[in-house]
Amino acid sequence: MSDRHAAGDENWRPRANPWLIAIVVTLVAFMEILDTTIVNVALPHIAGAMSSSQDESTWTLTSYLIANGIVLPISGFLSRTFGRKLYFLVCIAAFTACSLLCGMAESLWQLILFRLLQGFFGGGLQPNQQSIILDTFPPAQRGRAFSVTAIATVVAPVLGPTLGGWITDHYSWRWIFLINVPIGLFTFFAVLHLVEDPPWARRAGRANMDYIGLGFIALGFGCLQFVLDRGEDEDWFASPSIRLFALLAAIGLVGAVYWLLYAKTPIVNLRVLADRNFAVGALMVFIMGLILYSSAVLIPQLTQRQLGYTATWAGLVLSPGAVIVGMLIPIVGRIMPYVQTRLVIVVGLLALGFAMLYAHGLSPEIDFFTLAKMRMAQTIGLAFLFVPISTLAYLTLPRDQNADAAALYTMFRNLSGSIGISLATALVTSRSQVRQGYLAESLSPLDPNFNATLSEVSRALTAQGLAPSQIPGAALGWMHETLLNQSAVLAYIDVFGYCAMVAFAAVPFAFLFSPAKALGGGPGAH
Repeated sequence: MSDRHAAGDENWRPRANPWLIAIVVTLVAFMEILDTTIVNVALPHIAGAMSSSQDESTWTLTSYLIANGIVLPISGFLSRTFGRKLYFLVCIAAFTACSLLCGMAESLWQLILFRLLQGFFGGGLQPNQQSIILDTFPPAQRGRAFSVTAIATVVAPVLGPTLGGWITDHYSWRWIFLINVPIGLFTFFAVLHLVEDPPWARRAGRANMDYIGLGFIALGFGCLQFVLDRGEDEDWFASPSIRLFALLAAIGLVGAVYWLLYAKTPIVNLRVLADRNFAVGALMVFIMGLILYSSAVLIPQLTQRQLGYTATWAGLVLSPGAVIVGMLIPIVGRIMPYVQTRLVIVVGLLALGFAMLYAHGLSPEIDFFTLAKMRMAQTIGLAFLFVPISTLAYLTLPRDQNADAAALYTMFRNLSGSIGISLATALVTSRSQVRQGYLAESLSPLDPNFNATLSEVSRALTAQGLAPSQIPGAALGWMHETLLNQSAVLAYIDVFGYCAMVAFAAVPFAFLFSPAKALGGGPGAH
C-alpha cells in the first residue's frame, strides 16, 4: 500500500455520527438474531394453521439455520465482491421482503422456502454489522462501540422466546415475521443515508469465485446444522439419516479447512486465525455462546415442561436477566480502561460458573421470582464477557482482514449456539433417564420411606373422596409422576453443573490474550 493510501486510510472518518451508525447497524443485527429464536415457541401454532405435524413445522427453523450457517463464513467474500454497503443493503431489503412473505405464506412449503431465503440473506447481516463497527471506530473507541453490539447479541436470544410467546398468545404467529417489515424499512433507508465504505474496502476489488471452497462450506455447514437441529427428534446416531448427514458434515468441514488453507484465492481467509488474539477470541466467544444459548433454552424448557408455565411466562423468567445485561454492559466498558481486559474476562467466567452452581437450588416447588433471580445471576457473568472478548479478538488484526474475521467470529458464535441448544436438550433427556434409574431403586415395597409416602398419599386421596378401589392405582400413579418430575429437575441441575464446569475450564484460556487494557473504552496494548 502506498504512503498516500496509508495516510488517507489513517485519516478517514465516516461523515455521519459514528454512534448513530453503530445504533442503526446493530438494530439490523438485533432483528436477525431475534428471528433465530422467536419462532421456537410458535411452532405448535404454525403446525395447526398449516395442517401439518409438529415435526414438519420444525423445518421452518431448520431451513433458516442451514441457509444461515452456509452464508455466514462466506459473507466476507460476498462483501468484497459486491461492495460492503451494497451487499448489506441487499441483505436488509431481501430479509425484510422474505419476512413479509413468511407472514403471508399460505402453505408449509411456502413458509419453509421463504425461511430458507430469509436465512440466506440474514447470514450477511451480523458479519457486516461487526465489520462496519470495526471500521467506523478507531481502536481506542471499539470497546464502547461493542457495548452497543453486546446488548443486541445477548438480549435478542433471550427476548426472542418472550416476544414470540406473547405475540403468539395474544395475536397471530404471522406477526412474529411481520414485525420485521417496519424495522427493515427504517434500517434500510438509515443505512443508505449513514453508512459508507472506507477507502480500503473500496479498493478490495472483485474476487474470483472459489467454487470448490463454497461447495465444501455448503456441504459441511448445511449438513452440520441439519444434524444439530434434527438430532434430538431423530434419536441422534440411532437414525440412518443423522449418521449420513454427520458423515457428510465431517467430509465437508475437513475438506473446507484443507482447501481454504492451501487455495490461492480462498473464499474465506482462515489464516486470520493465525493471529493469537483472534484465535483465542474465537474460542472464547464459542464457549460463551455455548453457555449463553444452552442456559437460555434450559429455563424455558424447565418452566413449561415441569412447572406448567405458558410460553409468555416462561419467557418472562428470562426478561429481568436481559435488563441486568443492559445495565451492566456500559459499566463493564467503564471498568476496562483501568484493568487488564483479560482479567475482566476471568471475572466474568468465574461469576458465570458460580451462577450456574447456584442453579443447584432448583426444585419442583421453585417459584417464579427465585427462577428469575437464578437467571439474573447468570447474566451478570455474561455481561463481563462479550465486550472484553470482542475487543481483544480484533486487537492485533490488520484492518484489511476485518471482513473475513467478522464473518468467522460471527460463525463461531452462532455455531456454538446451535451446538449448545442441541447438547443441552440431549443432556436433559439422557440425564433424566439416569436419574430415573437411581430414584426408581427407592420405589420398592421393601423401602420404609416408600411405604410411608404411599400411605400418606392414599390417605390424602381418601380425604378427597376417591373410591377405595381406585386409591391404590391413583397413589402409585402419583408416585410415578413425582418420580418423572423430580428426575427431570435433577437432570436440569446436572446440565447447569456441566455449564459451570465449562465456564471454570475456560478461565486459563483467557490468559492467552495479550495483557491489554482499554484506552478510552477500546483496546490498546500496555
